[in-house]
Amino acid sequence: MRHWRDPGPDPVRPGSPRHLHMFCQMLLHTHNPYKPAVIDWPPLTPDALRRVTSLPIWDIAVQTEGRASIRVRSFAATVRDPLLRQALEMDGAEEARHKDVLSKLVQAYGIALAPEPAYLAPDDPEWGWLLTGYSECIDSFFAFGLFAAARRSGFFPPELVDTFEPVIQEEGRHILFFVNWAAWHRRNLPWWRRPLYTAKVARVWLYLIWERIGIARGIDTDGMAQDANFTMNGSAMLGEALSPRTMIELCLEENARRMAGYDSRLLRPQTVPRLARWALRLLR
Repeated sequence: MRHWRDPGPDPVRPGSPRHLHMFCQMLLHTHNPYKPAVIDWPPLTPDALRRVTSLPIWDIAVQTEGRASIRVRSFAATVRDPLLRQALEMDGAEEARHKDVLSKLVQAYGIALAPEPAYLAPDDPEWGWLLTGYSECIDSFFAFGLFAAARRSGFFPPELVDTFEPVIQEEGRHILFFVNWAAWHRRNLPWWRRPLYTAKVARVWLYLIWERIGIARGIDTDGMAQDANFTMNGSAMLGEALSPRTMIELCLEENARRMAGYDSRLLRPQTVPRLARWALRLLR
């Protein structure tokens, strides 16, 4: 699931039928058929168990994957192209599997979760898909760095890191698929629909910024108090005194590493890494 290249040697124009075929095949061919029900969760020492159970992320992680699954599947149902629809259905199934993995993890280690909300299909399937895709572009970038910090610091035992690794890499595949879909989709819209689509994408980004400001203040999007400020202070929670600069550099390094194994003709996520590099200039 880490390495894939299209056998064709020619350049690929973003928005072309070949481009569509390539990013769909990437997702389909790199699918890892692991089953959450048979994952052998490693026993943890008392200290490791305390560290894992103390992380205030499990509620929001389970609910995020539950929402992502229904949003992706709802959008897939609107797509006519059979290959793209197949890839989207796999994406949605993998999101549902992430939720199953997290549910099995919290069950294995006795982590109590808040009651889950109902996961309702969005009224606008495209809005839900855009919200999920761009949200994962933000969250996965920081998750890559935080997961590496946890591995290097020993916050997570090596056995648990190895067990959870497929989920992290799947998120990398998902955002790679999404950014290529976004570029392909925009180029195939009629000219008169592009301004409305651009405005919708801008609304999505504004919503995500507002949502993350709420999380940073300890408030979720429903106004309930939450301790979900994971990406902001994750390095301290993971036992490493990482400066903001070091943390951003680690996120950039891990993002590049996780994207490196896929065909270089596929587009890479640019917005969040570009903002991270700008932040590094300010931190000098």
